[in-house]
Amino acid sequence: MDIRELLLKDVMIMDLKAQSKEAAINEMVHKYFEQGVIDDEALYKADIIKREEESTTGIGDGIAMPHAKDKAVKRATVLFAKSQAGVDFDALDQQPVHLFFMIAAPEGANNTHLQALASLSSLLINPDLVAALKQAQTPDEVQQLFADAQAAKEAEEKADAKDAEQPASQSAETEKRPYIVAVSACPNGIAHTYMAEAALIKSAKEKNIDIKVETNGSEGVKHRLTAADIARADGVVITADKKVEMGRFDGKKLLNRPVIDGINKSDELLDQIESGDAPIYHAPQGEQADAGETSKGGFWNEIYKDLMNGVSHMLPFVVGGGIIMAFSFILERFVGGHSLYFTYFNQLGNWAFAFLVPILAGYIAESIGDLPALMPGVVGGFMANTAAANIMKTTSVSGFIGGLFAGFLAGVVVNWLKKVFKNLPKGLEGLKPMLIYPILSLLIVGTAMFFIINPIFAAVNAWITHVLNGMGTGNAVLLGTIVAAMMSIDMGGPFNKAAYTFAIAAYTSTGDGKLMAAVMVGGMVPPLATAFATAIWPKKFTEQERQAGLSNWVLGISFITEGAIPFATADPLHVIVSSVIGAAVGGGLTQFWHVSVPAPHGGLWVTPLASHWLFYILAVVIGMLVAGTILGLWRPTRESAKTE
Repeated sequence: MDIRELLLKDVMIMDLKAQSKEAAINEMVHKYFEQGVIDDEALYKADIIKREEESTTGIGDGIAMPHAKDKAVKRATVLFAKSQAGVDFDALDQQPVHLFFMIAAPEGANNTHLQALASLSSLLINPDLVAALKQAQTPDEVQQLFADAQAAKEAEEKADAKDAEQPASQSAETEKRPYIVAVSACPNGIAHTYMAEAALIKSAKEKNIDIKVETNGSEGVKHRLTAADIARADGVVITADKKVEMGRFDGKKLLNRPVIDGINKSDELLDQIESGDAPIYHAPQGEQADAGETSKGGFWNEIYKDLMNGVSHMLPFVVGGGIIMAFSFILERFVGGHSLYFTYFNQLGNWAFAFLVPILAGYIAESIGDLPALMPGVVGGFMANTAAANIMKTTSVSGFIGGLFAGFLAGVVVNWLKKVFKNLPKGLEGLKPMLIYPILSLLIVGTAMFFIINPIFAAVNAWITHVLNGMGTGNAVLLGTIVAAMMSIDMGGPFNKAAYTFAIAAYTSTGDGKLMAAVMVGGMVPPLATAFATAIWPKKFTEQERQAGLSNWVLGISFITEGAIPFATADPLHVIVSSVIGAAVGGGLTQFWHVSVPAPHGGLWVTPLASHWLFYILAVVIGMLVAGTILGLWRPTRESAKTE
């Protein structure tokens, strides 16, 4: 694919006017929208900002590569923009950014597009190309510079391939050269993954080092490292901002750094491996001991990541089963409770719900202990959801809480077993995944669940259910206020997920959707409030924000809180505070009016399923009006809006 098919002249900005990071993003995203590359400006911008929050895409040397892959993108495109004055883009070298490459990739991008994007990204480590781009004056020059650079790179790769076909007499010399393996990965896998790969290969060639780089990008894993590759290697370089299979590197010298270090510090990383200064990696306990060499977060960040792995796999069961079950209740009003149709739909929803806790526990365990932990985690979750009536003479279950403990326990147990059997003779290695891990982990987790966790947390679960069922109006209003406010504090972050998870746990324990009503209202208020404020006080918002406000009407009623993220990022004080107040009011009102929503998702689209449905809508509207009015009155008029 000709790289010029991605670098369209019509979407280039040769004189970027923006003077701040926010303004630069707005200007480039709006250019995409004007040219029809994206059809939802707010969604694409939200994903761009979300990527920036993970780590800056200002990679240094005056270059930034903001990128997003979502359904708003109609075709794979790279927007080139050049700022003469430079923009403070939070670049890693703290220098202004002059060259921008905003990459837009559709959700269903084909391999040809992804390969072209990867190729374009890897070209930007060429300092001659970067210098020439800074001098380019027209879109035609930009296209030609990239076309020439791509042709030169392909010619070089062909020459390298030909050199690799060396005579047998040279093989001994080749074997003497240092050999390093590497893994490059970033969350989106569109740009940084391949730039790090190219930088490591370039540095290795200059140092006369043989290297193989495994990439984990949008195309999936490429150039996967084999056991032979790893065994031969002098050391391992991991440049990744996402989870990488680490157990295979046990016993090797290893550096684990952020992907940006692969781009900017490739020489330093290779030198450190070759000097013998890299620590020896021991799986899995070595991950904690060598924490200074990793890009991982702290203990609680790891706990949150493991929990979210379970929640994300559980949600399809929650949404599908919950809405189908709720639909059966509507059907019951018309066909009766003994109808085959009601029974079928109700049972179908219940079957999906039966998997909630096992799936949650299994994938929490898998996040901690990898694949060997999945089975004991699933079984532990199943035990948490199943009463041991025949053996222990009890009908209580530990439920959601027990499932959480089962997942974490299974992951920790499997990691412990890996440590215990680390020095097993190589001839018996095959027994570990086939016999040792499954049998021992199941025995340990099953025993702990049956005799310790289930009895303790069944009592806790029964107490929580009793408290929720017997809660007076005042306490219910207070709880509804708190969980609804949490939904809007970080709009999809840890507080939001904690409130939603708590409501799901209450729903599965009691079958009562009152707290679901509170969190649903709390999640709808922020996008609806920004939509309302931009409509009533348009002069206080930029043109791009007013357009995003239009989209937020639909996102809001659909319970997609993330629609408010661009507003919160640009103006966190006014947007978040007003949203929290409005969400708290709306959530409290749902409990005061005894609103119940027996569906875990859907926003106002599931209004027919709600009890006291009119009050459900009223709670949303009042929450929106409170938050939107505070935002509209409190927010100062934007300078950029005054000039429009």
